[in-house]
Amino acid sequence: MSVAFTRWPDALAARYREKGYWQDLPLTDILTRHADSERLAVIEGEHRLSYREFNRQVDNLASAFQRQGLKSGETALVHLGNVTEFYVTFFALLRIGVAPVNALFSHQRSELNAYAMQIKPALLVADREHTLFADDVFLNQFLNEHRSVRAVFLRNDGAEHCLTAAVQRPADNLLPAPTAADEVAFFQLSGGSTGTPKLIPRTHNDYYYSIRRSNEICQFDADTRYLCALPAAHNYALSSPGALGVFLAGGCVVLAADPSATLCFPLIEQHQVNVAALVPPAVSLWLQEIQAIGSNAQLRSLQLLQVGGARLSATLAARIQNEIGCLLQQVFGMAEGLVNYTRLDDPQERIIHTQGCPMSPDDEVWVADADGNPLPQGEVGRLMTRGPYTFRGYYKSPEHNASAFDANGFYCSGDLISIDEHGYITVQGREKDQINRGGEKIAAEEIENLLLRHDAVVHAALVSMEDSLLGEKSCAYLVAKEPLRAVAVRRFLRDQGVAEFKLPDRVECVEALPLTPVGKVDKKQLRQWLAKRALA
Repeated sequence: MSVAFTRWPDALAARYREKGYWQDLPLTDILTRHADSERLAVIEGEHRLSYREFNRQVDNLASAFQRQGLKSGETALVHLGNVTEFYVTFFALLRIGVAPVNALFSHQRSELNAYAMQIKPALLVADREHTLFADDVFLNQFLNEHRSVRAVFLRNDGAEHCLTAAVQRPADNLLPAPTAADEVAFFQLSGGSTGTPKLIPRTHNDYYYSIRRSNEICQFDADTRYLCALPAAHNYALSSPGALGVFLAGGCVVLAADPSATLCFPLIEQHQVNVAALVPPAVSLWLQEIQAIGSNAQLRSLQLLQVGGARLSATLAARIQNEIGCLLQQVFGMAEGLVNYTRLDDPQERIIHTQGCPMSPDDEVWVADADGNPLPQGEVGRLMTRGPYTFRGYYKSPEHNASAFDANGFYCSGDLISIDEHGYITVQGREKDQINRGGEKIAAEEIENLLLRHDAVVHAALVSMEDSLLGEKSCAYLVAKEPLRAVAVRRFLRDQGVAEFKLPDRVECVEALPLTPVGKVDKKQLRQWLAKRALA
């Protein structure tokens, strides 16, 4: 049984096949095409993995999953960091037709429970190195709450179903059973603005096309050595072109636990990395490190730096080529589909001042006003898009989909953009109630709902505030029965199981929240209060 999802209309599906975008191949083809290659696929610390061994480990783990009774059409929740086993697990699940949700390693109880509620997973894959799974307390609670889970595999665990051991045990009667290419391969995570994290069904056809086309534009090949320092599960680091693009090209992924300069600079030098992907705050830190040591010598092999996840300021962009010493490529994409790149041969002015243009000839992108009407070229409005790799609806979210898509199936991302005469996009901001904290998306409503659980909190509003390093930070405005200190508010949210990056950077207690004429919290005025304080 396949996972139910919103399909593309038949006419568009036929068009995408006719144009060769959809080739009806499973995503596992990315790896199996290199099954006999001894080239290096992954470097993680002292560990090296060739493509031949990579394929063998995928088969081993897929066989272990099947021995536990997992079947094509079921789902899994995976919670792994930047480790080789993340990729092995991903491909092993695709190989047997089990659709995973790849939670970010920074996610905590709240997020994992929300994902499990939506997909009813048959399998949980996690890591003892994460605090949630350091002992069995949360694991037992999770299994008790989510009775659909029949199998658990833990990395760094000594028990029978240790992930590390399963990867090494030879495959036994493996029966590959990937889902059909036009069915759901896995779920991506939305950085949406609503309280419950939304899931994005991605099919083999749409995701594979996105990767192939990204490789063409970014010119990934067998000599590409790509530093994966952003979360491996993130859409940007996975497919733009990301690790999957590297594997398709037969190149090598060098894993880093985080994008810090002190960790990444030696890795780049040691492994002659020639491509890296960062978010703007990490770019700032790299530039600071270069200034501090007075040299970019460790980065001599680096030829291309991709920057995305949040808008890159023109000031920062202009420094990259001179100070880091490589070409900059701006990336503006979304887990829902649409990806825009500046091209490698674009004029420097365009690379610095725009966030690129759509990668597919069949990406339909236009700008709408508040009423959904098209705006003239150059004017700022809501981004509307559809295309061969942009999804048609969030998983099990009919009410949200009704407002996120127009009658013609165009997705409204919530981004405010303008498009110039060359089709290049400049991101101007966000329409939706979302905070982009250094590339990590925070849904204000989610945190507000959790704050309201506090006995002393009467009203709560979370708003963005400008930050020179992260772009945006968050400020929680509270109407409370008693004074609340920021440290106590953050401790309360931690107890709710919220990821660390979602905790408010600042807390302000006020007598009342300002309201709009229709009675909604006036967040524009709250942000003005913050701006005045910053100037004071």
